[in-house]
Amino acid sequence: MTINRRTALAGLAAGLSLLSLPLAARAEGTLEEVKKRGALRVGVTQAPPWYSKDPKTGAWSSGVGVEMGKAMATALGVKFEPVEVTWGNAIAALQGNKIDIMFMLDATSERKQAVDFPESPLLYYSLAVLARDDLAVKTWEDLNKAGVRIACPQASTMDRWLTAHTPKADIQRFPGNAEAIAAFQSGRVDAVCLFHPPLLAARQRLGKGKIVVPTPAESQPSSAALRKGDREFQAWVDKMLATYYRDGQTQKWYEAALTDFGLDPKLVPPVMKEMLN
Repeated sequence: MTINRRTALAGLAAGLSLLSLPLAARAEGTLEEVKKRGALRVGVTQAPPWYSKDPKTGAWSSGVGVEMGKAMATALGVKFEPVEVTWGNAIAALQGNKIDIMFMLDATSERKQAVDFPESPLLYYSLAVLARDDLAVKTWEDLNKAGVRIACPQASTMDRWLTAHTPKADIQRFPGNAEAIAAFQSGRVDAVCLFHPPLLAARQRLGKGKIVVPTPAESQPSSAALRKGDREFQAWVDKMLATYYRDGQTQKWYEAALTDFGLDPKLVPPVMKEMLN
């Protein structure tokens, strides 16, 4: 068949248009791909208690994201396939079809431009303090006293919260998390205020202090990032996250991961906001 120049150009334009579409719009949906592949590819990165690799075997053996990924794979009748990424390149790995899901990414407006998130929260983490063992802390008002020294990163959510809720305290502001934690370690402050995940590693490393979520609790949800445009997979993940959270399974995985990490779950805030009240 003779193809004239106009027909060839039209074909080329159609091909380029197809390439510009999101992967989910050009291929099978994620659920179909996962079942055909026989594996659910979950992004993982060394970050206990969310993901943890056994240094002896190299296996991704524990963590909330690992256990949740295994449970979802089982529900689909496929294998759990961990794919090592970083927090920085996880979204690119989703866009490039290297992974199918990445747990523990917050659904920020910027990220929503590149990937999708389910409606149901994966878990909640809260604004907390790592405080001296002998410092009585249950509420923010307990910290709102002259002579109580609190470290936080400058110009952060923590800084704004402390400024509004503990104006009587001696709020000491530092360039970042590491400097604020170092001030607590050295005894220059009585407590350090951060969202509680980084405080877990600090408490485990320092071997001192207690992590408290003062009331009223200030909590925010974390989520799971998905490739953009696949509504069927998004709805399925949403249903699974809601079920795990409602049944308390997410909290159980979290507590097991804390134990593996060397922390007593009783000394660490829960990840269900209903348990904070």
